[in-house]
Amino acid sequence: MSSFRTSPAVSRKSLPSRLAGRMSRMTWVDIAVAAAVLVLLYMTVRVGQGTTVRFSTSQSAKIDTDPWQLPYYAARSLLRMFVALTLSTVFTFVYALAAARSRRLERILIPALDILQSVPVLGFLTVAVAGFVALFPGSMLGLECASIFAIFTSQAWNMTFGFYHSLTSLPRELDELSRSFRFTRWMRFWKVELPAGAIGLVWNGMMSFGGGWFFLVASEAISVGNKNFALPGIGSYAGAAIIDGDLGKVGWAILAMTVMVVGVNFFFWRPLTAWIEKFKYEQSEASEIQRSVVLDFLRRSHWPHLLGRLLRPLGRGLARAGRIFGVDDRPLTVSPRHRRAGDIAFAVVAGGLILWGLADLLGYLRDRSGLGVFGEPLLLGLATLTRVIVVVVAATLVWVPIGVRIGFSPRLTRIAQPLVLVLASFPANFLFPLAVWFFLRTGLSLDVGGVLLMALGAQWYILFNTIAGAMSIPTDLREAMDDLGVRGWQRWRRLILPGIFPSYVTGGITASGGAWNASIVSEIVPFGTTTLTATGLGAYISHATADGNYPHLLAGVAVMSLYVVGLNRLFWRRLHRLAETRYTT
Repeated sequence: MSSFRTSPAVSRKSLPSRLAGRMSRMTWVDIAVAAAVLVLLYMTVRVGQGTTVRFSTSQSAKIDTDPWQLPYYAARSLLRMFVALTLSTVFTFVYALAAARSRRLERILIPALDILQSVPVLGFLTVAVAGFVALFPGSMLGLECASIFAIFTSQAWNMTFGFYHSLTSLPRELDELSRSFRFTRWMRFWKVELPAGAIGLVWNGMMSFGGGWFFLVASEAISVGNKNFALPGIGSYAGAAIIDGDLGKVGWAILAMTVMVVGVNFFFWRPLTAWIEKFKYEQSEASEIQRSVVLDFLRRSHWPHLLGRLLRPLGRGLARAGRIFGVDDRPLTVSPRHRRAGDIAFAVVAGGLILWGLADLLGYLRDRSGLGVFGEPLLLGLATLTRVIVVVVAATLVWVPIGVRIGFSPRLTRIAQPLVLVLASFPANFLFPLAVWFFLRTGLSLDVGGVLLMALGAQWYILFNTIAGAMSIPTDLREAMDDLGVRGWQRWRRLILPGIFPSYVTGGITASGGAWNASIVSEIVPFGTTTLTATGLGAYISHATADGNYPHLLAGVAVMSLYVVGLNRLFWRRLHRLAETRYTT
């Protein structure tokens, strides 16, 4: 009996002793990982202290362009980028799940997502700066929140579209598995849906992170209504150097940006792309797999295993709490009568709210400038639409074959990934000095040259999604094609095009929206005292933003949204339905 009384005490003592035993077995790898984490936390705290200092909205912001400030500016920009990426990931999960699991919500949320991705960053900042400054009066935190929100708007839409498409094209056997075992909806998400969409989510996250770099100048330094707001960061540094016409300091900004992009790829994205190989849906293991020095180093450490054991009770608790979301027992068929009644009620409520919002917007514009304000942006939108179509078609012809080649070769992926990420992340604003010199030297009009600058912000969506689609094609299918001797066009028609088609549609939709958004910084190219302007909707919105002309800004954003939604409804959505019905495994 006494032995039973002493066993709890023994077990209580055994846990610290076991932990002490593991700590005593730690190697230099564990010490290095722990030191790196502590340094990272310390730097985050130190850099984060600068976000709460006081500032005055009545004074114009001045950015110190001393190159010695670049390390601190780089850290501030990185902190904003990763905070925005975290918010974008949470938004992606919630929004994409709501759209994929509710047919009625899908009819509202997906068109709304089309509109959101088409509204330019400057359109968000105009409202965000005023709102966050009012929310945190006299504190730099208001400007920080506005900048993070602007970066969020350049990241979230692409990730959400990609994850939504992976949810709607989930392999049938995985869906049947979840229903057969009556998983909770929480388990279905973590055990089935997230692993199935992990490859596309990471690659779209990588592309979205590059989109945040692309609009970093607009996110950290902006002029609204003759008021200048600027934050310490690489984007604002580059913007100040460009305004001053200082090529040397622009070169320092380019060097700092390149180091940051390569560093983030090496320490963050490269380990992620190697880790998600475990989620590839295939029956035979690939002969070559993605590798990462950082991931291999972490796997040699005891910390991941130790943290996994410590967090295991938390995971079990979340799984039990997730039961409140119900069981994955949705019926495959629904009564037509009930569906029709629900559709009518939902359409009446949603339609009424949308009509009320449109009526209020039209009333505001009618009182301020008249409804004729839509005429000019509608015509200018045709010029920008032509550029968007040229960019998407050219990017498809060039980057789809290259993306398939990269996605099929882990060795080539290791070489191409950092290079592609640097190119995709490079802000077009940094190339303004070179662009102005080239256009003036060759006599090339910005109406034509603007297509090249728009491509810098749009073509990479197609490349990254094509790579993700090619990587998702099971190795056993590729080996079967090799054994059967299927080559050339037959291989593309039977294997490659069906395999990458859903991912390509995602890339096409986001590339189209990205091209519209990139027109804001591509149809007006300033450097020093020289400014080149193209005829288009992007230039119209940029002028309205700089002048603080809210009626023109609202009209321009509304027209851009109309073009994007119309293009998606008439073209891209039909391709998406085709991907769902014909090319889902």
